[in-house]
Amino acid sequence: MYETTYRRPTSIDEAVKLLRESDGEGKLMSGGMTLIPTMKARLAMPSALIDLRHIEDLKGISFENGRLRIGGGTTHAETKASETVRQNAPTFSYLAGLIGDPAVRHMGTVGGAVANHDPAADYPAALLAMGATIHTNTREIAADDFFTGMFETALEENEIVTAVSFEPPQAAGWEKFRNPASRYAMAGVFVAKRADGTVGVGVTGAGNNGVFRWTAAEEALSSSFDASALDGLSISPDDMMGDMHGSAGYRANLVKVVTKRAVNAAKG
Repeated sequence: MYETTYRRPTSIDEAVKLLRESDGEGKLMSGGMTLIPTMKARLAMPSALIDLRHIEDLKGISFENGRLRIGGGTTHAETKASETVRQNAPTFSYLAGLIGDPAVRHMGTVGGAVANHDPAADYPAALLAMGATIHTNTREIAADDFFTGMFETALEENEIVTAVSFEPPQAAGWEKFRNPASRYAMAGVFVAKRADGTVGVGVTGAGNNGVFRWTAAEEALSSSFDASALDGLSISPDDMMGDMHGSAGYRANLVKVVTKRAVNAAKG
């Protein structure tokens, strides 16, 4: 590690002010699950750490006007434990309970995970599949427009994720094929049958550019919400990640297998 300044704002406006004062050298920290290890490896050297965990306006879960809203500062453990989430979006609750380990779930936050857009993060797949909205301190962004590339999002300078919201799906399934060592998803798929009858399929852990929607599967499942609807489909390995844990071709096949499991889970 190296010398840095720790700042603890109590409001969103104060956090933005501190970020501006850092002249582009400061970093927002919501849970620190990625940032702190990166700093330890000296791959990031911010002049200031601006800790968002003590801002009450970023916390909380509510259900109003048919939409579930989860504050950006809400932890994975709080999301899992919420009766409001469990009643309205049980599959999202299930997903939150599978993130990392207990330490990660009690420190990591929804907003931090969304803003970081790790290529193996779980929430982005669910938000894409459900057609969610990401709320910031300045605007609202559709999930389809938010995730722009690996570790890249549509967030602009001094913009903070304040919440995510979505209309609970009629049915949903989440399956994640974990790397046996790290437990990160080598392919994770969230399938959501939306209120209008269309189906969303969000895929994480496999794509070169991070999370993506498998549109061919969405079309097939919108016509017939059954795993057999995927039998004639395949994914090109061209846009898949390949590494020591699995080739691009392996991941392409894995996505189809995991998607079928997610559909069966949604129907079961």
